Amino acid sequence: MLPKLKPLAIKERLSLLFLEKGELDVLDGAFVLVDKHGVRTHIPVGSVVCLLLEPGTRVSHAAVALAARCGCLLIWVGEAAVRLYAAGQPGGARSDKLLYQAKIVLDDTARLAVVRHMYALRFGETPPAKRSVEQLRGLEGARVREIYKQLARKYGVEWKTRRYDPGEWDTGDLPNRCLSSATSCLYGVSEAAILAAGYSPAMGFIHSGKPRSFVYDIADLYKFETVVPVAFRIAASRPADPEGTVRRACRDVFRQTRLLQKIIPAIEEVLAASGLELPPPAEESVPPAFPDEKGIGDDGHRC
Repeated sequence: MLPKLKPLAIKERLSLLFLEKGELDVLDGAFVLVDKHGVRTHIPVGSVVCLLLEPGTRVSHAAVALAARCGCLLIWVGEAAVRLYAAGQPGGARSDKLLYQAKIVLDDTARLAVVRHMYALRFGETPPAKRSVEQLRGLEGARVREIYKQLARKYGVEWKTRRYDPGEWDTGDLPNRCLSSATSCLYGVSEAAILAAGYSPAMGFIHSGKPRSFVYDIADLYKFETVVPVAFRIAASRPADPEGTVRRACRDVFRQTRLLQKIIPAIEEVLAASGLELPPPAEESVPPAFPDEKGIGDDGHRC
């Protein structure tokens, strides 16, 4: 019998890998990408947070099952990760964490407290008093547009406005293409961390109405200290393959900034700013017949 899997904590993993033109499978106990010539490339699935699968990839049932048990998020994306088609949950979300998140989202006072704390973390200052979520969102948008202009001047990039149309990718200018590629990398890592911590990517506080609303909230906390400067720097150099260059640079900056050590504690911190606590189990609820033993992975992992 093989020993029981012990998922690695998110902070101890590599950030992400992009895979294309091959079949993901489990062969001889190893997670591998097999190309059309039958050449196997071993993928350390248990030590990677997120695998982004580009066109030309096929995935076996065994590979998906192993990735889920290891807590590695699979995301099916378009070429150069400019579109997201589907995502596979790496672990089972915890009901207590989901109820806690929903409780905060539905409480206007608690939600505003979370949004204010996110604003303070992003911009290093306390937001103006007596502002609604909508007003803070407007202030945030103005600050973000100004930061884009400042970074464009710093790196000597011609900047018009932030514009992204996934249906007309090739018509976008170089800075916007670099930014979109960079943020897609950050979104993948952020979503994997949210799921691993047991929360829902859909229940956001600043953003709402999207399947990844909370992903955008958390990613925005780190966007301007990680991927956005990278995107402008690479746009200034005008490389032959801007999307690929951006992805590799994002991978490096995630490692340099130790991003994966920060995300899950940040999630807990911003939710704690609500002033609410985890809800106790309902009196009529039935406890687990066979309690799961405590693993060494993050809260949301299945094993």
